[in-house]
Amino acid sequence: MHPTNLQTTENRELVISWSDGVEATIPFRVLREGCQCAGCNEKRVNPPEKPVGLPILSAAEARPLTIEKMHPVGNYAYNIHFSDGHSAGIYTFEMLRNIGEACAK
Repeated sequence: MHPTNLQTTENRELVISWSDGVEATIPFRVLREGCQCAGCNEKRVNPPEKPVGLPILSAAEARPLTIEKMHPVGNYAYNIHFSDGHSAGIYTFEMLRNIGEACAK
């Protein structure tokens, strides 16, 4: 099973059409929070201490999250570059399919 079409919407969602006819709509924020790269996994296991007071966001973090570009990784995944500067995650087709199914529930 593989994606046959990828589109983004004005509502900041990725729409994936799959080779078996299934279509999935995934919010950008869900994709970003689901990143499984080493850096994101480390933050989940050992979250940084919360600062006292309000957090200071970079200009990229303050903007609405978008996907700036995607490119294939072999024949099994995509690398996604987000507007917050993050681009280390590899999203396998299986992972994208699972996220899409979870979003549909």
